[in-house]
Amino acid sequence: MKNIFLVRHCKAKGQEPTAELTIEGVEQSHQLAGLLQSKGIDLIITSPYKRAIESILPLCNKLDLRYTVDNRLEERVLSSKNLDNWMELLKETYENLEIVYEGGESSREAMNRGMEVINEIMNGPYQNVVVVTHGALMSLILKYFNNSIGYEEWSKLTNPDIYLISNENKEYEVGRIWM
Repeated sequence: MKNIFLVRHCKAKGQEPTAELTIEGVEQSHQLAGLLQSKGIDLIITSPYKRAIESILPLCNKLDLRYTVDNRLEERVLSSKNLDNWMELLKETYENLEIVYEGGESSREAMNRGMEVINEIMNGPYQNVVVVTHGALMSLILKYFNNSIGYEEWSKLTNPDIYLISNENKEYEVGRIWM
């Protein structure tokens, strides 16, 4: 049995890659560590964004484990332009996974890069892995396993959030485990 704890980062001060956690986000990171410390974690992989790393540091410290940065876990870029109607455009990308806006990536492209990480873990030696990412990419990884996941489910994700992806004999189970 393999378990991947797919984690959305804790509350942050902004969306840029250097955004730090809020005071509440720091508290959440300690709650996250408390929840995951007894799960037999043997590998932690994170987005390079500061808010993702800060979200998992308390767990790393409790377990005396280092984290590995994987750029494929970065947030999905919808567009390089500032779009006033970005929520409407984002919603469309859950209905048509091939839509690409200027300077961005399609939902399919983002899903595929996220699933590369998941598949490498499933085919690797580790049993209980924490993967820290961002809301849009997390929702697209979840959509891979359940195509009915879309914009509504993305909008209901919390900061932080945790989904457990378990695999036994090539049978996957996916479920939310955050409070």
